[in-house]
Amino acid sequence: MWWFVTAVAALFEIGWATGLKYAHDGLTWTLTIAAILVSFTGLLMASTRLPTATVYAVFVGLGTLGTVIVDMIFFEAGINAGVVFFVVMLLTGVIGLKFVTDADGKEAQE
Repeated sequence: MWWFVTAVAALFEIGWATGLKYAHDGLTWTLTIAAILVSFTGLLMASTRLPTATVYAVFVGLGTLGTVIVDMIFFEAGINAGVVFFVVMLLTGVIGLKFVTDADGKEAQE
């Protein structure tokens, strides 16, 4: 459940990160601020149940990945091999962190 909360928080991070760049009136700034509040509330909630460093890394990684994808799809950001390579590397790291942390939120022991 707490990984789901982290993923939802990351989705809202994508919203506010995009909003910081493209907000231009009261409504879009209000939505951006609301996304910030929801995002960080989810991050704080998940951090109480899972290892904080892992939650934060997953949160930032998914948020970065999503923001890059949103920019590419909706705002015509350039796509090049370097960006794709490093986004895949980032996603691999996020998935790896998820797998080395067990369901109870404790880091797996070797």
